[in-house]
Amino acid sequence: MPDKNRIVSPGFKIGTVISEKREVLTPPADWAFLAAGDGPLTRNVKKLGVCWQVQVQKGRRTMSKGIWTKEEYILSAKAELEAKRATPEFERKKAADKQRRDRKHSQYVEEFYQQTLRFLNFHTDHRKVAEQLARSVTEHATPVGSGTVARTERIPVEERAQAAVIAWMRHNTTAYDQMHIARIKGRRREVRRMLADRSKELLRRYRQGLPIETECPLYKALV
Repeated sequence: MPDKNRIVSPGFKIGTVISEKREVLTPPADWAFLAAGDGPLTRNVKKLGVCWQVQVQKGRRTMSKGIWTKEEYILSAKAELEAKRATPEFERKKAADKQRRDRKHSQYVEEFYQQTLRFLNFHTDHRKVAEQLARSVTEHATPVGSGTVARTERIPVEERAQAAVIAWMRHNTTAYDQMHIARIKGRRREVRRMLADRSKELLRRYRQGLPIETECPLYKALV
């Protein structure tokens, strides 16, 4: 069994895994578990020999929990990587990479903010409200690792901005978070669609330049 790479899932007992064929397997005595989290270390360990990748399914996403492999592989890869990371060259590369990522992120945040403003398209009388709402949505949606629609690359940024606005309004201008929604297939989607229609109607008032009352849900959320 330990002579080939496998994709497995966590077992019901600690120290066991379940194979693709639903067999309960126990890693060999000289193996150890390396938890996910350090990509370079995991990749280096995989190069050394056979490993079992432990994965779990969460909705449509497949997430890695780590790998089982020979303990000597893990120790060897750790020692090699620690030596590499201790060099001045690595520190310089790490700093340069961070600057590049920060610059790219800042550019995306600004792009997302501008796209949000375009989607809002409020009347000039409500320009300040549009800017405040766009900032709030952008600050919530764009942080790296936030898991929001703004971080996906599967749809154009224009659609991400629209979806982020509707999501922000759902949580800040409606009672969605306090709703008790029946666990019926499609019910939550139906509720979200209904609330999205309300949010779009609210946005329409701002786009038309209509007077906004202090009891307006959007006005109250921003204030």
